Amino acid sequence: MFINLLVLLIVLAITFFFGRLTYRAIKAQRMWVKILGGLGAGLLTLVFAAVSFAGARGFITGYFPGADPASEFTVEGTPEQVARGEYIVNIACLGCHSAIGEDGQPSRAQPLTGGWNIAQSEGFGFIGDMITENLTPGGKLAEYTDGEIFRVLRAGVDKNGAGLGVMSSLPYNQLSDDDLKAIVAYLRSLPAESSSGPTGDRFSFVGVLFAGAGLIPEPEPVTGVITAPPAGMTPEYGQYVATFGECRGCHGSDMTGMPASPFGPAVPNPRPFVGTLTQEEFIQAFRTGIRPNGTPFTESMPWQNASKMTDEDLAALFAYLTATP
Repeated sequence: MFINLLVLLIVLAITFFFGRLTYRAIKAQRMWVKILGGLGAGLLTLVFAAVSFAGARGFITGYFPGADPASEFTVEGTPEQVARGEYIVNIACLGCHSAIGEDGQPSRAQPLTGGWNIAQSEGFGFIGDMITENLTPGGKLAEYTDGEIFRVLRAGVDKNGAGLGVMSSLPYNQLSDDDLKAIVAYLRSLPAESSSGPTGDRFSFVGVLFAGAGLIPEPEPVTGVITAPPAGMTPEYGQYVATFGECRGCHGSDMTGMPASPFGPAVPNPRPFVGTLTQEEFIQAFRTGIRPNGTPFTESMPWQNASKMTDEDLAALFAYLTATP
């Protein structure tokens, strides 16, 4: 934060310098100084002013997003809550926060010690580091209250209220209050596991500029109490399954695909493919990672998330993907 603030102040100083230089050039006696100096210094002033504006906006929205204070409550931690939390975490969190394997990628296995640098691994390390947290009581969450962990999931901000790059971009803020509390209950029930190395988000000034220029989408604020649709094999509940399954984070809020961006290639619309399958074929494909024609899903497709779902939840997801968006 302080390095980015220093860089921003330097950019502002350079902007002021070129602004003064433009003024002096315009006031010069010689015409060629007025024209060449005024145009050159004026153009540089505009460039650095734009950088200053984007930097200031990105700094404010990133470090001071204005999230509401964390609620003060303690999760009961009933067996039912822990079991529900375990189910959701194994689907939604294990892919990023699991222990790192020998290949440097998340192992998709316990413990949830994190340490994966998503930004570097996915090719957008130019905006800084985004290193997944240790979610066990041996990590930073031991210093968070239950309400602060709830706010991480709902508002995408850390204990101090600063924005979290990846977490703020995921659809988990749309999960019900009960399910968020169940996640907290499960994480609290885990044994403490230590981890080495840094964790958390550390944006470079380029990342601050990207945020200020609107190239990193800002999450829509979610307020009030959220309840889940009634569980069942319906499109409405299927959309909710696609939310905690993190399907909507990649394929778009309505599951019709996402265009290419500076952070990755385009993500296809899955609905035409799913429309060619029966419910049984759909469930089998996501249990095995193999399409009915025998070809495997691509490596970028985290089908393992869905493989941990119950048949009923997969059937609901199928109902959602075969309904009109």
